[in-house]
Amino acid sequence: MIGFLRGRLVHKAPPLLLLDVQGVGYEVEAPMTTFYNLPAIGTEITLHTHLVVREDAHILFGFSAESDRSMFRSLIKVNGVGPKLALTILSGQSAEEFYRCIYDNDTQALVRLPGVGKKTAERLIIEMRDRLPDLEGSAIMSPGNTSSPVALVNNPKQEAISALCSLGYKPLDAGRMVQNISLGEKSCEDIIRLALQGAGK
Repeated sequence: MIGFLRGRLVHKAPPLLLLDVQGVGYEVEAPMTTFYNLPAIGTEITLHTHLVVREDAHILFGFSAESDRSMFRSLIKVNGVGPKLALTILSGQSAEEFYRCIYDNDTQALVRLPGVGKKTAERLIIEMRDRLPDLEGSAIMSPGNTSSPVALVNNPKQEAISALCSLGYKPLDAGRMVQNISLGEKSCEDIIRLALQGAGK
């Protein structure tokens, strides 16, 4: 198991990161909570990682905070929740918002996330509630920082739409989510954050 990676950030295109670790390029999938905290390209970063082994691929998932990785590991233990859906949940809500949904039995907020139907939302509430005591200290009391990231190159709007599609939204829905945002000089991460906030209302 690869517990963490420390290396130079080479490329970032949500949800994929490329990290140069002593000359070896690691492709890592990360939630938007991690992208919001990323520094400029070329900066050294450390990611807490979780390796998923499948018959056709080995996939690394990376997180800027240990609490996010803990939450990810708890989510994928829920019946019907795989790594991709867990990544979507982490991208669509902060840890604090997610746990509030669990405590309040708020299935309506959960079903707004792509890929989460009513049955999955109910299952999340039932199964995650049992795991809250183990995660409460790190995930609720230390929610991820959402400071403004460094802007990505190319076209932030198109990159945001592409990232939303990777998180499970249909292209038409992703386009509509971004269409209502005043873009200005906003980075890709800022656009995605605002789109996800709008989808949660």
